Amino acid sequence: MKKTTFSILLVLLGWACQHHNKTSESQTTMNLQEKETFGYDYNFLKKYKEVILLEQDNMKVAIVGDYQARVMTSSAKGMSGFSYGWINHEVIASGTFTPHMNAFGGEERFWFGPEGGQYSVFFKKGTTFDFVNWQTPPEIDTVAYDLLEKQAGKAVFTKDMELENYSGTKFKVKLNREISLLTKADTEKLLGVSLEGIDWVGYQTRNILKNTGADDWDKSKGVLSIWLLGMMKASAQNTIIIPYQAGKASDINDSYFGKISPERLVKKDDILFFKADAQARGKIGIPPQALKPIAGSYDAEHKILTIVQFDYNGETDYVNSMWEIQKDPYKGDAINAYNDGKNDSGSQMGQFYELETSSPAVALKRNETLTHTQRTFHFEGTEAALDLISKKILGISLSDIPKL
Repeated sequence: MKKTTFSILLVLLGWACQHHNKTSESQTTMNLQEKETFGYDYNFLKKYKEVILLEQDNMKVAIVGDYQARVMTSSAKGMSGFSYGWINHEVIASGTFTPHMNAFGGEERFWFGPEGGQYSVFFKKGTTFDFVNWQTPPEIDTVAYDLLEKQAGKAVFTKDMELENYSGTKFKVKLNREISLLTKADTEKLLGVSLEGIDWVGYQTRNILKNTGADDWDKSKGVLSIWLLGMMKASAQNTIIIPYQAGKASDINDSYFGKISPERLVKKDDILFFKADAQARGKIGIPPQALKPIAGSYDAEHKILTIVQFDYNGETDYVNSMWEIQKDPYKGDAINAYNDGKNDSGSQMGQFYELETSSPAVALKRNETLTHTQRTFHFEGTEAALDLISKKILGISLSDIPKL
């Protein structure tokens, strides 16, 4: 490149940066690589699957019906914005299914609970609860969901399914999954914050499960719960933040994959901090007696605040997903958080962490329905602007997050 051409480019780049700052002083600039952008992930996914795109102003959400109508990723700044969901490009490009689970990624996927125990739908009757026998049901792993409706800001999917649990109980169900973008007015009302000067994206999924079988469900034979899991991109400066009821720290389960070290998990009287860098495998669970129906994370490297909120009406019974025959199969968690890392075999799924919520365990009568609604928000802006949101929603200043 000639020196004069290069100089012109520098001048143009400087003008563009100045213009951006004048039009949006509160926004932060993020030096993104192409592969970090929503546009890159969207175009990649379109090579292999039909992608449903929801759009509203700069907000974008990408959904793949073939992957159980999961939200693959989203953006607050259009195609050139940061792509929030973790996507397993290698697995998707391979075009082949793998044993146990197909880790396609995606920042919100639909699953069923429980995962472990005598009412598990991930283990066949009589098998031991270890990884070699663990198998995600195809209905939440490889089966495509059908698109019922598509609008600019909403998509609705459905699927009829049959499952069987570890105890031999069979279920016939119909799922309706509605994914919709949230307006600024709705979001400000839901969260009690102002979004002036903030780049953001927010969407809601409403998941309705109907018992279409011939019989009422019986808790002594097991029930299904709705389980929503979000795979987000991990970073060295990312921390999961979960408020809970004061004095309930001892009720939190932090031993799913072995006890998490205090260097990675800090529990205060009413809030916890869990390092989300994908460098050590660990999982935590918040039971209903300790619950506040909110969870979040803060990526200090990219200045991204993520919030997950869900509807909760005081229910106390939640399925237990521990990999064992359980004494209390309905003393499980309403919120889970997971940080990926190397497993017992030395392999790892990827550079992601998860925020997860579950519906209560309900013995549905024939033709009765269970609904679980979750909302996911990502905010970008100056640290001062994000700090106001964090203090309002999570009850913590960003400067008070421990350096894990």
